[in-house]
Amino acid sequence: MTDRPVQGDRAAIEALSAAIGAVAGVLDLESVLQLIVDRVRELVGARYAALGIMADRRRIERFITSGITPEQRALLGAPPQGHGLLGLIISEGRSIRIPDIAAHPASYGFPPNHPTMTSLLGVPVRLKNRTIGNLYLTDKHGAAEFSEDDQRLVELFALHAGIAIENARLHEAVQWLAVVDERERIGKDLHDGIIQSLYGIALSLEDVPELMATEPADATGRVDQAIDAVNATIGELRRFIVGLRPELIDETDLVGLLAALVDQVRQSGPIDVALDVTGSPPELPAHTRGELLHIAREALSNVARHAQASKVRVVLATEDHAVRLEIDDDGRGFEQTAPALDGHFGLANMRDRAGALGGSLAIDSRRPGGTRIIVRIPTPPEDARP
Repeated sequence: MTDRPVQGDRAAIEALSAAIGAVAGVLDLESVLQLIVDRVRELVGARYAALGIMADRRRIERFITSGITPEQRALLGAPPQGHGLLGLIISEGRSIRIPDIAAHPASYGFPPNHPTMTSLLGVPVRLKNRTIGNLYLTDKHGAAEFSEDDQRLVELFALHAGIAIENARLHEAVQWLAVVDERERIGKDLHDGIIQSLYGIALSLEDVPELMATEPADATGRVDQAIDAVNATIGELRRFIVGLRPELIDETDLVGLLAALVDQVRQSGPIDVALDVTGSPPELPAHTRGELLHIAREALSNVARHAQASKVRVVLATEDHAVRLEIDDDGRGFEQTAPALDGHFGLANMRDRAGALGGSLAIDSRRPGGTRIIVRIPTPPEDARP
């Protein structure tokens, strides 16, 4: 590729700018690949265009087309692997303009049902000095072959196409990691609470068949207790699902979210739950509000299941450059040095969430006397708040 600017009128430059702008902001990989091949075909007026994504330096992994109908594409069978002229562009790693495909010595021929194609322009798509794919354009409208200016336009577009592909791949990787991370957290939440509750209910019902024959009154009582426990677990599952609904977090401030959570806990059990808010909490990003809500829900769930508490107080306070969330109960407390029970991830999960926000989680447990969980999260500067 030379440093010579594109010749011709302003329309070509504007078309190039529009094509670059169209692909620059697209972060979905499938969408950006198709958009690249559609835009490059329009850019130089080609009848057909394709983008071959490389699996390695010699083999085409994916082949995205434009200008060919889905019916035509289906008739062609398997996508090309990189033979003939396609292989020549791959092996030489440079742009190639050919006026007559059939007359070129490297031509491999077309498979059955392939549209007739005459002229070819092939341009590598590079990123950081490596080729990640190739653009192929055939049969320029209104001309026997592609021009040097066409080649230059496509080369400039290919530079930005490579960046757009990499950005989409990075975005896809980040999204995948976020999903995996949240799946792991959700799995821990479920296993530590709801699944353990259901497991305990199942154990309590194991000897009911024998009791029905020998002690029917005890069997009836055991079943009644299991029904109450199942209903309580259903309520906990509903609260869990509500806590996963992003639209609620997007539309509600932290005080409102905590108030709704406290109200749900209060209605579902005998524990007296109170919410105290001191100061004026700053406006926090939705992600931060969601994580603090998860921490509060996990802490209250632990109190309900393990603490044997009659009262619990949720405190939200504003400090210098930080928000403090406390959950303080009057239950039986626990030995902090004792190892966690197998399968119980609650405290570790809360610590992970606080740490992910750049904050900390501390535990003050008195035995007897209850437990206090203190979470501190730094607040963003005022000019960075939503």
